[in-house]
Amino acid sequence: MAGNAFAYELIATANALSAPGKGILAADESTGTIGKRFAGINVENTEENRIKYREMLFTAPNIEEYIAGVIVYDETIRSKASDGEPLCKKAQDKGILIGIKMDKGMAHIPGTRDEHSTQGLDDLAERCKEYFALGARFAKWRATFRISPSTPSACAVQENAWALARYGAICQASGLVPIIEPEILMDGDHDIERTAEVAEHVQSAVYKAMKDQNLLLEGTLLKPSMVTPGKAWVGKVTNLDVAAYTVRTMQRTVPVAVPGVVFLSGGQSEEEATSNLNAMNTMPAKRPWSLSFSFGRALQSSCLKAWSGEDDNLKKAQTMLVERCRANSDAQLGRYLGGSGETACLFQSNYKY
Repeated sequence: MAGNAFAYELIATANALSAPGKGILAADESTGTIGKRFAGINVENTEENRIKYREMLFTAPNIEEYIAGVIVYDETIRSKASDGEPLCKKAQDKGILIGIKMDKGMAHIPGTRDEHSTQGLDDLAERCKEYFALGARFAKWRATFRISPSTPSACAVQENAWALARYGAICQASGLVPIIEPEILMDGDHDIERTAEVAEHVQSAVYKAMKDQNLLLEGTLLKPSMVTPGKAWVGKVTNLDVAAYTVRTMQRTVPVAVPGVVFLSGGQSEEEATSNLNAMNTMPAKRPWSLSFSFGRALQSSCLKAWSGEDDNLKKAQTMLVERCRANSDAQLGRYLGGSGETACLFQSNYKY
């Protein structure tokens, strides 16, 4: 982005988020989504419980050794912790950067077969300035693509690629590093070759749009899905299969100027997501960008169950969270030995944040 007054800061932030052995904690669940998680552990979805849970995450001992940034929801960046301080200051005091979920959900694209575009561009510039003043230094915007014999359509790819790039340009103009998240949903019975084909097509379109809209690539991050077969596919793939297809897709689509790729877990189990990331970082391949993690469910699932809303469980839950963060830090460095995460599938059809 020519003449961007924030260029130096954007590059520094993106590089900090891509530091070796570090990743991003995605804690940006909407009020409705966190309510579904709480329902699974019989905890009431109140503002008090949401703050208590997120304060537990942000204050986990030594989490800053493995986490460079945390993505939060609008309520969280405005909330106060139990001692009256801003809730996000608990993370900032550990040197963890604050990111903010920017999209406002999905709307149907007329003329398509149940395809959607992401909403929220209209007032985005004003919200960027406000969130920057509240301490945010990066942002996230999610677009989704469903694989079927007729989707994603050219219309859906073009619409969402343009919106991701426009969001990114607006963020950079206000000093926020945009995380670009084109998620290929796991729904479907397609094989891994079909996922790779779609991912290459989508990510190529996204970077074309970003170039057209003059984004500073060095001040961005990509948050893609790992390349896996559809959840209903009847065959089996190995961690190395997923790693090979995923790294090849990045090689074919992601410019070298981008400092980091932070994968979403997308409903994989804790163990599966971590093992796949480790395989990417140990296989013989050209990796000009950092390959790391921006996990939500795959970092929080065990921790949430251990907490179950009880103050007496706080230290145990924090220990489990830090263990998952450490495991994924090891995977980013290519030294995860396996076996420390839950193997239960976290997939939800047509998942919404």
